[in-house]
Amino acid sequence: MEISVNNMREEYRKAQKKGQREFRARVAKGAYPYLQVLDEILENTQIERVEPLGLVDIPMEAIAGTKTSGRTKAFAANFMPLLGEATEFARKWMALCEAHMEEGIRDPIKAYEFMNRFYVQEGNKRVSVMKHFGAASIPGTVTRLVPRRSGSKGSEIYYEFLDFYEVTHVNFVWFSETGRFARLLKLVDAGEEKWSEDTRRDFSSVYYTFDAAFAQQGGKKLPITTGDALLMFLDLYPYRTLIGQPAAKLSRMLAGLWPEVTALTQESPVELSMQPEERPAPLLTRLLPLEVTPLHVAFVHEKSADTSAWAYAHEFGRSHVDEALEGRVITHTYDNAQVGTNDDEKIEQAIRDGCAVVFTTTPKLMDASLRAAARHPQVKILNCSMNMPHPSIRTYYGRLYEAKFVLGAIAGSLADNNKIGYFATYPIYGMPASINAFALGAKMVNPRARVYVQWTADKHCGGKEAFERRDIRVISGPDTGLSRGGKDYGLYLLTREGALPMAMAMWHWGQFYEKILRSILNNTWKADEPEDGRAVNYWWGIASGMIDVLTSRGLPAGCRRLADYLKKGVCDGVVDPFEDVLYAQGGRPVGPESGHFTPQEILTMDWLAENVDGAIPAFDDLIDAAKPMVRLQGVRKEDRE
Repeated sequence: MEISVNNMREEYRKAQKKGQREFRARVAKGAYPYLQVLDEILENTQIERVEPLGLVDIPMEAIAGTKTSGRTKAFAANFMPLLGEATEFARKWMALCEAHMEEGIRDPIKAYEFMNRFYVQEGNKRVSVMKHFGAASIPGTVTRLVPRRSGSKGSEIYYEFLDFYEVTHVNFVWFSETGRFARLLKLVDAGEEKWSEDTRRDFSSVYYTFDAAFAQQGGKKLPITTGDALLMFLDLYPYRTLIGQPAAKLSRMLAGLWPEVTALTQESPVELSMQPEERPAPLLTRLLPLEVTPLHVAFVHEKSADTSAWAYAHEFGRSHVDEALEGRVITHTYDNAQVGTNDDEKIEQAIRDGCAVVFTTTPKLMDASLRAAARHPQVKILNCSMNMPHPSIRTYYGRLYEAKFVLGAIAGSLADNNKIGYFATYPIYGMPASINAFALGAKMVNPRARVYVQWTADKHCGGKEAFERRDIRVISGPDTGLSRGGKDYGLYLLTREGALPMAMAMWHWGQFYEKILRSILNNTWKADEPEDGRAVNYWWGIASGMIDVLTSRGLPAGCRRLADYLKKGVCDGVVDPFEDVLYAQGGRPVGPESGHFTPQEILTMDWLAENVDGAIPAFDDLIDAAKPMVRLQGVRKEDRE
């Protein structure tokens, strides 16, 4: 018995030391060192309703304090004891400790839940003992106090939690931003109106296994929740594949994606690279002979050059690399990488074939690119997309709106009836900016010009026939076409004989690929890497050579001179499509706060200019093929949730 008493005293001393450390740390920070008291919190709070929840498992991490102030100063803020071991409090604590070690504490505590934090009414010492031994949860009879909705972010998150709890009866998940509880339900996709016990058990297993891996990597020190990190993880790895995964494997998977987790803590997680920087190769590289082993580079396409104008344009860029870097680079093409079918295998095959650089040429391959980056951190992977907060890879795109501004000016000069048609594709980052720049260019040369937009991703798109019915003969179509396709792309006139090309935006992907590969060959690649761990997004424009405007020989000479003048102005920085006071549809002013639009404000525009006829389509009106892309890069936040 004496040994048992000594053991209990030793456990109490260990717990007391934890409490003293917590107490001192909080005092040093100027924080309150004792347990929070719910009665004091509620003094200025209006309670909407009281709900008895019955017996539930209370997550230890969510127990924040005590209901009343009676025993507040007996515990530090982490529920560890502060009173001396000769006190009656300490003897009772040690007795509970002994009971827990012999047979376990079974009696439920009584607690109140407020904003998904729990405050103990009866059982503070039981909570203290269980926390000391690292228990994940404790049974308790709980009463929920629901505050009146205030409209604050915290209030909105809590009300979203209440909806989530109604379906799942899960109380151990929390998020730092709105919209995430609904996203979690979609990603788990239990197929049940209300979760069954089996579903809760599976989810609990996945969550706590992930939580342990998150803590092991140092996640508890980050200003995000386990739920925030788990949601990112579930975007890449389907939930059902994680059920039953060993903790060690889950930990390795998370470790490979740790830069993605830390990016969640950045207020602005993306750094835009607006212009290529010519950096000399390091001196050692210039003094020593060049490496004779060529660099193998993969280009992974969703479709093929025969079936997709987009893939064809990137293949044209690849052929440029073959010529420009002959002998130093060997390129490989991997076609038809279908999302969810063989996309992972296509990238894996490229890496098995020895490719040290992989370009995936559509945003749809983003998730597969991230999974590959986690498995192969030594491989440089770049995805053709915009504004994506993923530091594990780099992303790239062109400032197409610069070319669209020039094309709009040409269109305005050609539209003798002031009507111009515009085919847009998906309502994603950059698309409204391109439409607006085009409309502003048209308005610059023709103040009466109106731009009529149709979205090819909209189920209700009327096509060229809809333009013909409105006597619209000047049309901006898709940016690129197939080598043996029709002529209805770029800016064209709709004639009785068909489409008559006038001008087009040209993607010089080869210019981008060459510059990036030279930076790798010259060992200057890392110079673009931000020190704070943010993601790199290359967003180059006309001045970089990545984007251009080509004009037809049939275009009037005055229009060609105008196009050349505007292109030079954009390159020199003296022409800015968005420099004037701007108005959205309905005459609403949309001037930027800083006096000029920042790149991020241009990239994320979600409005259309006042001389544009049409609207950004609702998510439910999109064709099924467009929805995955819009969920990934939709310009409206609600479409991405």
